[in-house]
Amino acid sequence: MTAHGHATGPARHERPELDDLALTAARAADKLVAAARERGAARWLAYFEPLPDLLRDAPIVDLRRICMRARAAYGPKDSIRDVLPETVTEPLLDGIDRLLKGIAKREMAGG
Repeated sequence: MTAHGHATGPARHERPELDDLALTAARAADKLVAAARERGAARWLAYFEPLPDLLRDAPIVDLRRICMRARAAYGPKDSIRDVLPETVTEPLLDGIDRLLKGIAKREMAGG
């Protein structure tokens, strides 16, 4: 932790496998945001609009939180799947899940 209480960890370039997974998820998020904009899904647009940039730029220590926020939109009662086609919802979900698995794998390996 820094003096200001911010979590620290490896830089993204030090974990290229996680950076690549995050960038893949960001590209899928870009497509979902564009689809939400096209459909006029204002609520989901507001929810997802920050996601691509966060996935591209956030420190590794923040990626799990960002992923969990995105994954929460795939709920059983209120889901992005109810508004947008699976051609944009499922690639994002897959990208997020792959990133979460990569994070877990990295943590299990001690880094």
